[in-house]
Amino acid sequence: MLNLYITRHGETIWNTEKRLQGWKDSALTENGIENAKLLGERLKDTEFDIIYASPSTRARMTAELIKGDRELIIREEENLREINLGEWEGRTHNDLQEAYPDEYHAFWNTPHLYKTKSGEDFYQLQERVKKMLNRIMEEHEDGNVLLVTHSVFIKALLAHCKNASIEHLWEPPYIHDTSLTIIECDQGNLTIKLEGDISHRTDSLTQ
Repeated sequence: MLNLYITRHGETIWNTEKRLQGWKDSALTENGIENAKLLGERLKDTEFDIIYASPSTRARMTAELIKGDRELIIREEENLREINLGEWEGRTHNDLQEAYPDEYHAFWNTPHLYKTKSGEDFYQLQERVKKMLNRIMEEHEDGNVLLVTHSVFIKALLAHCKNASIEHLWEPPYIHDTSLTIIECDQGNLTIKLEGDISHRTDSLTQ
């Protein structure tokens, strides 16, 4: 049995500024660093075979924080990158809503109809998701594998596991920073065991 532990990177400066990141990057905030450490503490007794991370700095740093003192390899994988947002990257939601009203509306409300000339659409992203998933299942028949990636990548992965169309990509739950999703892979059958869980963050607030 192969278990995939999947998380989104910690909160970044651009997240707090409501800027889209995509393939561009910004540094983790103190809150993002703390949440990554809390997830690392939650997973401290889980024995991972390997960690795969998006090459984006925010994902790589999050992976290092979760890894802690473990002697584990972190392998950067291009297919774990966030959706490529082209000329939208680094710009605020308000700016994009004004400059590209139709495309912006499609991105968030009718993702199956979203088209772009400078980045990826959701179908192209999902092809990357499938390619990454198939590769991991070919290389790991069992054990525990940690993936550190991005919110839209995770939503596309979950849609694939549910056999849901891209049209329903944005249905709940929201993928918060450092949220934990666990997918069980058994001879090609994918079962979502946990989805977007942030109990390691909420538990720390009540202690």
